[in-house]
Amino acid sequence: MDGVPALDEPLKKSLGPATAKVMAEALDLHTVGDLLHHYPRRYAERGELTTLADLPLDEHVTVVAQVADARVLTFNGSKGRGQRLEVTITDGSGRLQLVFFGKGVHKPHKDLLPGTRAMFAGKVSLFNRRLQLAHPSYELLRGDSEESVDTWAGALIPIYPATTKLESWKIAKAVDAVLPSAVDAVDPLPDALREGRGLAELPDALRLIHRPRTKADIATARERLKWDEAFVLQVALARRRHADTQLPAVARRPAPDGILDAFDAKLPFTLTDGQKKVSREIFDDLATDHPMHRLLQGEVGSGKTMVALRAMLAVVDTGGQAAMLAPTEVLAQQHHRSVTEMMGELAEGGMLGGAERATKVVLLTGSMGAAARRQALLDLVTGEAGLVIGTHALIEDKVQFHDLGLVVVDEQHRFGVEQRDALRGKGKQPPHLLVMTATPIPRTVAMTVFGDLETSVLDQLPAGRSPIASHVVPAADKPHFLARAWERVREEVGKGHQAYVVCPRIGDEEDQKKKSRASAEDEAEKRPPLAVLDVAEKLRAGPLAGLRIAVLHGRMHPDDKDDVMRRFGAGELDVLVATTVIEVGVNVPNATAMVIMDADRFGVSQLHQLRGRVGRGSAPGLCLLVSEMPEATPARQRLGAVAATLDGFELSRIDLEQRREGDVLGQAQSGVRSSLRVLTVIDDEEVITAAREEATALVLADPDLTAHPGLRTALDALLDKDREEYLEKG
Repeated sequence: MDGVPALDEPLKKSLGPATAKVMAEALDLHTVGDLLHHYPRRYAERGELTTLADLPLDEHVTVVAQVADARVLTFNGSKGRGQRLEVTITDGSGRLQLVFFGKGVHKPHKDLLPGTRAMFAGKVSLFNRRLQLAHPSYELLRGDSEESVDTWAGALIPIYPATTKLESWKIAKAVDAVLPSAVDAVDPLPDALREGRGLAELPDALRLIHRPRTKADIATARERLKWDEAFVLQVALARRRHADTQLPAVARRPAPDGILDAFDAKLPFTLTDGQKKVSREIFDDLATDHPMHRLLQGEVGSGKTMVALRAMLAVVDTGGQAAMLAPTEVLAQQHHRSVTEMMGELAEGGMLGGAERATKVVLLTGSMGAAARRQALLDLVTGEAGLVIGTHALIEDKVQFHDLGLVVVDEQHRFGVEQRDALRGKGKQPPHLLVMTATPIPRTVAMTVFGDLETSVLDQLPAGRSPIASHVVPAADKPHFLARAWERVREEVGKGHQAYVVCPRIGDEEDQKKKSRASAEDEAEKRPPLAVLDVAEKLRAGPLAGLRIAVLHGRMHPDDKDDVMRRFGAGELDVLVATTVIEVGVNVPNATAMVIMDADRFGVSQLHQLRGRVGRGSAPGLCLLVSEMPEATPARQRLGAVAATLDGFELSRIDLEQRREGDVLGQAQSGVRSSLRVLTVIDDEEVITAAREEATALVLADPDLTAHPGLRTALDALLDKDREEYLEKG
């Protein structure tokens, strides 16, 4: 192992194979450097307990507190497994219950005497409407415990992101073993930048973040480490943008009196000012001879599809083809229907009655029949079809284009990088790329997650859109509110409108198997989420009896899904009970009401997306968020925030503040983006903006980073092979 830099040493050499194996499997930590960059999530002062109201349900937490009382309860009239130990811990301002079952009660009963101070780690669950930790691990904070507690002698106790297999205190002991290696850390920041901004040197910052003596130590360390994360990531993105400007692309300038002009002339409405502005930005990009890379983000229902369609038609005017990639068959079929309806005879190229400047619009999905598929593939390779809308079926090797000029990716966070890259690779030269999302993204997130894309924002709703009233329905506290919700659905149907009922689960045999595995001893087990099939059955037999009800979920055959959506769109159904397959792009203007069951099981942005399916016509929309969660819980507060505003950008901020960064940045952003540990994209706007400016200037002067070997090393660590490909494919 000679010659291996200290921070690249495998952990098994420092910590032994058993601990190293758990670190790798549970926390993805493999080297000394990985562990040194696994920073404490927060710091506890002796006797301090995390504010009890803020304990996040279903998350693994570590708390420091004192035992107030402990009692053993016997049930089923037996000994041994029929025992339950209840321990109440407190910090003087709040209390939390711990429970231990069966044979697991003996040791904690002996250890956790009133007055004892300890660290407790476990998963927060809800039982009898109270938060608790079931079977938590614990470490006593007093001198007579089996192990020395020198680690906890300082005033500030580091609390590390931990797992059930590896508690915070064990991680702290491992960090102690490798902390001396921090002196060998290679500094990624150029000296001039670090000195100019008065930042600490990297070895000092690593020492202070893990073992601070004061809160000032933590602030010094965090300020420095935030800059590392922001700057290295912004350099990676700046290099990506620089490389894009070096790629060749065919400039696409629409011909006058072409299909775009004909389309605009037949529009029955005027484009909003926002749509006109964003269209100009896109057309300017299309006219350049290097590929456009633009993110179009817009509120639910702001008319993104219209903007994208005009860009696609502009490319058809130049003799090129445009492809739209949708994440689901339901959405691809929906887009195909709405595009052909909007275009009318302009979508009937080569057909009797088609307009002179018309083109063909083909649909390509995995479930198409062989004959229709053959014809679609032929239309693409000959250039007969100017527009194609499809799912990942567009990416298959057999699919060839005559001249692919523009790729539009709808709801990009649902696509893997490989899928986008495979479609982009089908152009003779790199095609222009327009990425769309209906999930509003705060500016700093756009700079961090989509920093290699230019950004356009549509935040103005087209005229004629109706307001959506949103209310929380507390089903457990006030069951009569739920009964009233079903009455409201009946009232909407009575007025000739339609309704959605959304559930988090499908409810088939697979779910039943999982349920039956639940341990009888685990009293804290929550009931499973409500399911489409169960809820539909209950509604048919109960509150919505007599209405025309159908179900829609992801495991149905594509033809059945399409048939249900067609019947719902045609007004042949009153109520659609569905999973989140309707979350994006489904457009039925006559649907005015939505009831979301177990709404607390969905994220803020997802609820906002779902709500956007109603109020799409001239009648006002109604969205009812049904939850059994108690009023004071964070989940209910989240629902209250959704009900209080229709501003998606405001909600995305709330979402980001309430959830861990990695969750918010989503699966497609894992890899590079999961390297954010101390940088928070909401609070650190100034650091991110400054880092972007510094990175852009540095890359412009030295694209290959020849004068910055330390930065190059940090980039190589950030961009392992998978992450490098992620950025390469953008």
